[in-house]
Amino acid sequence: MKLSQVTLAFATLALGIASAATTYKVNLPQSTWVGGTELKAGEYKVEVQGGQAIFKGEKQTAQAPAVEEKNDKKYAYTTLEAKDSKLNEVHFGGTNVKLVLKGGAASEEAGSK
Repeated sequence: MKLSQVTLAFATLALGIASAATTYKVNLPQSTWVGGTELKAGEYKVEVQGGQAIFKGEKQTAQAPAVEEKNDKKYAYTTLEAKDSKLNEVHFGGTNVKLVLKGGAASEEAGSK
């Protein structure tokens, strides 16, 4: 009896750890650079875990260092901020979450001055 309770507790813990990554969806309207990878226009699942944002599409995957930030209010729409086709931020509609990508155009300019 106790063995089944321990097994159930362990399984619940494992599921909790596995689902610790936060997942969002985003539609890139045009080719966009994420980290060192140019992603084609299309729908991507964005998974944030361990300081990394992983963009997964049907045929492409890209990864970049990122930080999730919370806003006081929810964003009405999903919006993208990019410079020279390099993605810097994603504001996820229906949430108060902003994803700030590190090593984007703004960071590179600041580091080069």
